[in-house]
Amino acid sequence: MPIVFAQVTDPVGAGFVDSLAQPGGNATGFVLFEYAISGKWLELLKEIAPRVRRAGVIRDPAQTAGTGQFAVIQSVAPSVGMEVSTINVRDAAEIERAIAAFARTADGGLIVTASALSVVHRDLIVKLAARHKLPAVYYRRLYATDDGLISYGPDIAEQNRRAAGYVDRILKGEKPADLPVQAPNKYELVINLKTAKALGLTVPPTLLARADEVIE
Repeated sequence: MPIVFAQVTDPVGAGFVDSLAQPGGNATGFVLFEYAISGKWLELLKEIAPRVRRAGVIRDPAQTAGTGQFAVIQSVAPSVGMEVSTINVRDAAEIERAIAAFARTADGGLIVTASALSVVHRDLIVKLAARHKLPAVYYRRLYATDDGLISYGPDIAEQNRRAAGYVDRILKGEKPADLPVQAPNKYELVINLKTAKALGLTVPPTLLARADEVIE
């Protein structure tokens, strides 16, 4: 049975395909994003909250994707004058303890990377960011629409439509092994002005001009 996946962070690391260019088996599809986008999250955090000097990166350490995303963020940190550290996502109690400990030192902000656990605990993460007055950048639109500060990530609906196109091609006779795994071709920037106001932030006009959606 051929398989077309969507919103997978690391299909090679997970063992779904041999490589992105040549899947090599009976599965293909679309990655959630390319790792390089992780550095953009750190740049956005600095742009929307210039006073921030430290970024706590919320990740799932059990996934190769969690390590990969943090590695990119870490590589970008010196260029924007930021110090980065990890906040591991295992359960709600650990998240609450770790964010509270991180918030004890001033000038901090959060980056929430892609993982199933970060979605499961998204309400808690957004509430903790608000409670501790931490500017936060999220990898997916649903966080910003649920009172998160800012998100930058793929257009999920567009990715699902492209996955349906692969299904159509396979049903017409093409093999998954011949269809390369593709990255998103459309990203969206969403800014929540209500949350920015609550945090005492003034969003730069240049950033607002780039936004695909502004929540007021």
